This record gives sequence, C-alpha cells and structure tokens, in this order.
Amino acid sequence: MARGRSNQNAAILEYALHHLERERDEIQAKIDHVRRQLGGRPDAPVMPSEPRRKRVLSEDARKRIAAAQKRRWAEHRRAKAKAE
Repeated sequence: MARGRSNQNAAILEYALHHLERERDEIQAKIDHVRRQLGGRPDAPVMPSEPRRKRVLSEDARKRIAAAQKRRWAEHRRAKAKAE
C-alpha cells in the first residue's frame, strides 16, 4: 500500500460521512414536518413497540359471521335476479 493512501481514504470517508449525516438531518426534518401536519409529535414512533396480536374468534362467532354473510349474498343474488 502506498504511503498517504490511508490518509486519503480517511479523508474521503470523513467527507462521505459528513454528507450522509447532513442528508439524514434534512430527511428527519421533512419527516418531522409531515408528522406535525398529521397532528402528531415530531418524535413519535411510526410503528408500535409491540406487534398487534391476532384476534381469535370462537367457533360460534365464526359460524354466526358465516351465516350472516351467506344471508347477505343470498339477498344480493335475489336483488340481482329481480333486476334482470
């Protein structure tokens, strides 16, 4: 490795780091602006800390929902048949 090469690489990396940090700050400012427009706090997290749990329905509830949906579709088919 040639002498001075390490210093040149370090300078390039320092410049890149400075540029990326500036871009990050600009993006964060835009995110904060949008959050303020939405009425939230600028530092509010986007995602909840814990994932939502999957809802569990009892078998009776699933049967009631299925029966109600079948009734709705039957009414829809009857109304469509009358319209034709």
